[in-house]
Formats: sequence, structure tokens, C-alpha cells
Amino acid sequence: MHPKTRIHADPSLEMDQFDHLPDSLLLLILNKVADIRSLGRCGAVSKRFNSLVPLVHDIYIKIDRVVTVDGSDPDETPNIPSPRPRNMFTNFLKMVLYVIKPFHHIRSNTSGSRGPLFPQLSSQHSPAQVLKNFTHVRNLHIVLPSGDVGTEDGVLLKWRAEFGCTLQNCVILGGTRVDKKTSISSTQENLNLNSNLNLNLNSMQEDNGTMPESFYTNGGLKLRVVWTISSLIAASTRHYLLRQIIKDHPTLVSLVLTDADAQGTLIMGSKQLKEVRENQLACSASSNRTQVPACNMKLRYAPYLELPGGVGLQGATLVAIRPSCEGSGSGNGSKKETDSFILGAFDGVFKTAVKALMKRRSYLLEMNGF
Repeated sequence: MHPKTRIHADPSLEMDQFDHLPDSLLLLILNKVADIRSLGRCGAVSKRFNSLVPLVHDIYIKIDRVVTVDGSDPDETPNIPSPRPRNMFTNFLKMVLYVIKPFHHIRSNTSGSRGPLFPQLSSQHSPAQVLKNFTHVRNLHIVLPSGDVGTEDGVLLKWRAEFGCTLQNCVILGGTRVDKKTSISSTQENLNLNSNLNLNLNSMQEDNGTMPESFYTNGGLKLRVVWTISSLIAASTRHYLLRQIIKDHPTLVSLVLTDADAQGTLIMGSKQLKEVRENQLACSASSNRTQVPACNMKLRYAPYLELPGGVGLQGATLVAIRPSCEGSGSGNGSKKETDSFILGAFDGVFKTAVKALMKRRSYLLEMNGF
């Protein structure tokens, strides 16, 4: 008679394999997640994850809504429509950013009890509130739902600004019209080729290395001034809105604020963040934004630029802006550093446009602080 045999399950198969991973490795994984909503879900998995999520270094926040501060119910405030209004940048001066219900269905652990990291949130929480319990943030990237400066259809406007306590660098790339070549028949292609040839010949007649007279008489210069002031207002408003986050997170070494339209980008590195923490911001008396100092602006212009991929840019304009006062705390860098900032501001065909415009003659303009 054979002895009875018993089959036992391998206990190692019932264990969660994540339990074997050290905290340091889990933090590397969570840093790759970055997205604030996904991190919230990770924190709801277990008590261990809940204790590790606040220690992540890299965080990405996508803003769902911009709510006006006018005393109205935020839930009744509609989303910003698309295309956005032309005076969007003026309205932006009195707006607060909200992340909509990032963790509205999440609890801090599997038992369903409310925990300290992810409390039951109301319908809107600002980025500063959402980040409150993250204690080791080093790299923060925030994305707004849209650009701040309204433009006509077909107009190109992009900017990139670097701030410390105040503006340090800003570069603006603009164009009155972007032409994109599409797949067409050979007959139509010949017609368009002749049309483009005439356009380029006309541009060459005007483009003799100096600013054409028409640039001053047909409102071209005025339009560029409007682009410049609007972009600086947008950048200084974004900078002002970040002050609480910078104060609350001394571990920050990189802060980037962009928008879903890829219109504008505000950047701050470790030196700039340290400058903000150690000095008081100069705020504009008329609105909730950082004061823009007196600046020198170098404007470069080309009537038409042919870019890779069949893209053409009419009225191509590059404006490089630097504070004119050395005592403004702006840290006047060398020409090499400034040129490096300008050339690295944009990617793709826009980078090509900047390189082409940097070879053009520059015109110096001065602007008072505002």
C-alpha cells in the first residue's frame, strides 16, 4: 500500500513579486510614471505605494481648466473654447489654474479609508494644493489647456522665456502666415510653382538685407510690438502664478510651464529658483503678474522663409529680449549664452527658421518696464 501524498501550493507563487523589489527601484519606476493622476492611482494600490509616491522627484501636471477669479461657482465656469478669444491674454491675468478631479475616486489604501496623501478632493484643486504632500519634487512640468495669446488663423506665434526673480531671457518667433505644401496634381503644382516663384521674386525685390519701407507703413512693426508685449504679459503672469509652488518646494531644481498649443514655454533652472527664494518678486501694480523690467530687443525680419517639409513662413520675425538694467537681478549672460538660448528655444522647422533669421540684420529696440 502506497503512502498518501499531498500536493502543496508553492507559497512563493502567492506572493506579490513587487514585495521583493527595494524601495529605491520602485521610486525609479514611479519617477518614470510622472503624471500626477497616474501617481494618485499608484498610491491607492497599497500602503507601501502610498508611502513612496510622495517621494517621487519628477512630476507632470496637465491643467484641465482655467477658472476666472470673479466669485462665481467654478463648477459653472465653462471650459475655454477653441479657438480662444483674441483677448485671452488679458483675461489670463485674473485666472487660477485647476486640476479637475485628479484623484476623485481614489483612497489611500485598499481598505477604503481616507489617508493623508490623497484626501477626498473637491471638484477643483490648484497645482499648489495637489502638490502639497509631495516632499521631494525636483523636476516639475505643468501644461496649461491652451496658449495665452489669441491670434488669427494661420498666424504663427511662439515664445520661450527664462525667469529668475524677473525676466532674464525671452525669444519670440512669429509669422503672418504659415504655408504648407500638400500633395497635388502636376498641373496644379506647375501653377503653384509659378505663383510661388512670383511671390519669392517679389520678396527678393524687397529683401535687400534691410527692413522694407512697407514694414513701417502697413502696420508690420506695430503688429510685432503687439506680439512682443502680449507674449511678455503671458510669460510674466505664468511666472507670478508659480510663486507659491516655488516657496512650498525647496527641492525643486527645474520648473517648466508650457501649454497644449505649444505656444509658450516658461523655464526656470536651479539658479533661477534659488534667486526667487532669496529675493522678493517685483509685482506689477496693475495686475497679478511679475513686473517686466526695461528691456533691449533685437528684431530680425525676413519677408519669406522657405523651410523643410514644404513649409513656408511669410513675415518671419525673430525678437530676442534681454533686460537692459544690470541691477535688475537678471544676471546678464554673455553673447554666446544668449545666442545658445535663442538657437535652442524651438525644435523642428521652427529651429530652422530661427537659424535663418539669426543670419539677418538685427534692429535694436528699447522698451520701458511695465
